[in-house]
Amino acid sequence: MKTYDVIVIGFGKAGKTLAAKLANQGKKVALIEENKEMYGGTCINIGCIPTKTLIHAAEKGLSFEEAMLEKDAVVSRLNAKNFDMVDAVVDIYTAHATFLDDKVIELSGGLDKEKLTSETIIINTGAVSNVLPIEGLTTTKNVYDSTGIQKLSKLPKRLGIIGGGNIGLEFASLYAKLGSQVSILEAGDKILPREENTVSQLAKKYMEEQGIVFELGVKINHLSNNQEDVIVNVSQKDIDNKDSDDSQQASSRDLVYDAVLYATGRKANIQNLGLENTSIQLTERGAIQVDEFCQTTVPNVFAVGDVNGGLQFTYVSLDDFRVVWNYLNGNKDYSLKNRKNVPTTIFINPPLSRVGLTEEQVKELNLPYVTKELPVANMPRGHVNSDLRGVFKAIVNPETKEILGATLFGAQSSELINLITMAMDNHIPYTYLAKQLFTHPTMAENLNDLFSI
Repeated sequence: MKTYDVIVIGFGKAGKTLAAKLANQGKKVALIEENKEMYGGTCINIGCIPTKTLIHAAEKGLSFEEAMLEKDAVVSRLNAKNFDMVDAVVDIYTAHATFLDDKVIELSGGLDKEKLTSETIIINTGAVSNVLPIEGLTTTKNVYDSTGIQKLSKLPKRLGIIGGGNIGLEFASLYAKLGSQVSILEAGDKILPREENTVSQLAKKYMEEQGIVFELGVKINHLSNNQEDVIVNVSQKDIDNKDSDDSQQASSRDLVYDAVLYATGRKANIQNLGLENTSIQLTERGAIQVDEFCQTTVPNVFAVGDVNGGLQFTYVSLDDFRVVWNYLNGNKDYSLKNRKNVPTTIFINPPLSRVGLTEEQVKELNLPYVTKELPVANMPRGHVNSDLRGVFKAIVNPETKEILGATLFGAQSSELINLITMAMDNHIPYTYLAKQLFTHPTMAENLNDLFSI
């Protein structure tokens, strides 16, 4: 059995960063990753980097084949770069890790099994696609999850997407731009139900203008093949009589696609980790339970990134790194309790970004508030960009002058939302942004008008 100062399971953002920095402190570190195609983690290989590369390629007018080649080149380059950077200071094992007890890891996948032990273990195994119990979902040809849909060799003429969440909408926008006829199959009666109502309606309108078809309020009954075609049998949900099988059967119909993507969420990747052999406890949602320092119920065993049930974003995983790094270096000043406002962006066209509360959430909290909406069509830079789609919305507390939330739906929103997050985190009053000097002509200068409330 080999003994290490630190063992990291998973090559994700938090794990690889901790591994490298701890090794540079002189610690003996092992990093375990079961799939060489995942060196660098989800973001680099199957998440934000390849998908945003594809989006950028599509916006440049590249063909499907050209876009895929560009994506593959970027991913391959970053995958190798991440491996080389960590390999210089860390022992990397390409193998599957299984806990035998709280502090012993067994490696498998090669010719021989090997055991490693350490007092400090960091679990960074990420998340996997959530597979709903739909007949034929995993046995039908040409049905993919968000990883598989990125490896197609041919553009599907007709693409069906099960799920109208963030991932489904982003792929819908991407493949529509690349030339597919895209349909979104969503059980709910609207898309983006957690966003501002105005924004949700506009997003649907803009996506329909891109040729995307929405099948809302549908139940997926089963999937099958007719030669290479994917047949998706659906029925319209009976809102007045949800338990009526007869009404669903009566409205049953077949939708035909060349390929289907199921984007029904992601869950913590804990399968076959052997956690049942440890004292590590799980949350009700099946993620690894952690305290404010990302420490599990076993002392000095940490869970970082998607696997601990937090928000599934690379930058949140990086923040988990900061928490654990400080803790391991004796600094408990920063923890998950200090994490304030987390901005988000959905990379549809145009991008949709938000931070803080929506108006509905503010109402539920019974907070004093006022709002303002500013159409992109009223913004000088919008005219310069020849893109007048979208709206900016701000929600502020007129008594404390604090920003409660903001939704930016329009070009460059993914950059601008970070300015508002900084203001919120530092309790900068919204009146400051109303008077701040911004360069012209920019999208940022519209924050003057947005916060002149």
